[in-house]
Amino acid sequence: MTIKNILIAGGGMMGKNIAFVFSSNPDYAITVYDLFPTDVDSGIRKNCAQLVSKGIITEEELSARLSRIAFTTDIDDGLAAQADLVIEAVFEDMQVKRETFAKLEERCRPDTIFCTNTSVMSPSEISAELKHRERFVGTHFWNPGHLIPLVEVVKSDATSDETAETVMEVLKAVGKEPVLCKKDVPGFIANRMQHALWREAISIVENGIADPETVDKAVRYSFGLRLPQLGPLENSDMIGTQLTYNIHSYILEHIEDSHTSSPILGQMLDEGKMGFKSGEGFMKWTPEAVERSNAELNEYLIRMLYGK
Repeated sequence: MTIKNILIAGGGMMGKNIAFVFSSNPDYAITVYDLFPTDVDSGIRKNCAQLVSKGIITEEELSARLSRIAFTTDIDDGLAAQADLVIEAVFEDMQVKRETFAKLEERCRPDTIFCTNTSVMSPSEISAELKHRERFVGTHFWNPGHLIPLVEVVKSDATSDETAETVMEVLKAVGKEPVLCKKDVPGFIANRMQHALWREAISIVENGIADPETVDKAVRYSFGLRLPQLGPLENSDMIGTQLTYNIHSYILEHIEDSHTSSPILGQMLDEGKMGFKSGEGFMKWTPEAVERSNAELNEYLIRMLYGK
């Protein structure tokens, strides 16, 4: 099917960034829907300030892209009926997501493709009560959505191959790097690997092997430095199957394999150590340090992606 009209359900940070991504294609008409008024224009301008300051896009280009994005609080204004593709970006709450899609299914065409932007929730479970489940698929945009190239396209237990392929092509057309998760499993692809690393990192701290700053430094200045160029399976092939087998035969029994959250996380919660929000987590954070960390992440991503 031809995709022209795109509806973003949810006007928060991710919804705004997703709308900006699709605005790169002048053939798309994009509408952001939210229950509450939100200034999409200023929100996107704020998110894209570094892109403009670095010369990635001009103010004129940004304004042109914003002109392709409309906003509504009225789900019955007819825009849902025109939508060829819907991307939901509401709260990570199963009931809220289900209710959102129930409302959309009443108003959209039977062939409208439905996408849910969730990082952990099951697309099969979210879509369980829909009538046309074959046109439903997960699309996990990574934050910040306007910078991180990856989008995980996650098939539910009912997603048709045609739906998954169409969404993959649409995402490629707006400059994303979609990957297909063939099975609806918790964490999909990238989060499974990310949190396996986090579990081991926390375990190292918990067991007094190294402090938090050392753990992060060890990652940043070793394998973390080469990961953008050398993925784990290519790395395995590089060093050879025999060496990978030998290393795993020795080390895997010593690596953290607990199936519950670390006690140290529960202790931190009890002590009100909420990370950036409270000023202390594994490390201490001043407001200036929080602001610097967020800004430096975007600076790094822009440098990696655009060389600026």
